[in-house]
Amino acid sequence: MTDATPTAADFAALPPTTLADLLGRAQVMDPAIRPLHARMPRLAGPAFTVNCPPGDNLMLHAAIHRAPAGSVVVVDAGGDTDFALAGGNVCAVAQRRGIAGFVLDGVVRDLAEIRAMGFPVLARGVIPIPGTKQAVRPLGQSITCGGVTVHPGDLVVADEEGIVVTPHARATEILTAARAKLAKEATESLDSWEAAHRTRIDALLAEGGFTD
Repeated sequence: MTDATPTAADFAALPPTTLADLLGRAQVMDPAIRPLHARMPRLAGPAFTVNCPPGDNLMLHAAIHRAPAGSVVVVDAGGDTDFALAGGNVCAVAQRRGIAGFVLDGVVRDLAEIRAMGFPVLARGVIPIPGTKQAVRPLGQSITCGGVTVHPGDLVVADEEGIVVTPHARATEILTAARAKLAKEATESLDSWEAAHRTRIDALLAEGGFTD
């Protein structure tokens, strides 16, 4: 087991599929929260958590001035798709301040600008109308985003395969297990995988009473 504290760079090397195999469905966000531009690089970093009531984006706008560089801003907006949480300028400021990206249980606007700057954003979609700025909420609290409970500092990894959240307390354990899994897979040929797969599937079929 590694002695060093896992970093965002460590987790950026891990595919969401590998993490999902280890962590299970409970740590995988709703697949409706997707990258908003093609070829988005893998996003990885500690969660900076934000709560925005549906229709209001004040606390996300506050968070971009407070989230540490390298963090992934994760927003619980209750899945609201009627009002945008952020637009081009908010993303540009976040990018300039070193924020790694956004994971939003809501929608954005100014998609062309966001694509042009290459800022990683995963959200439920796009709408041109912005939300209001009225609801004050604390930052850095436990939230639910895309059906997953996210605590400040949890490790978020996201790309076109999906979004997986590793609890901070399990980061070292999961990093070690993921590296071992990837190393084993790297030595396995398709022939050996096929043989093992056929054996496993046939055994499961036999247990269920299936006959050819």
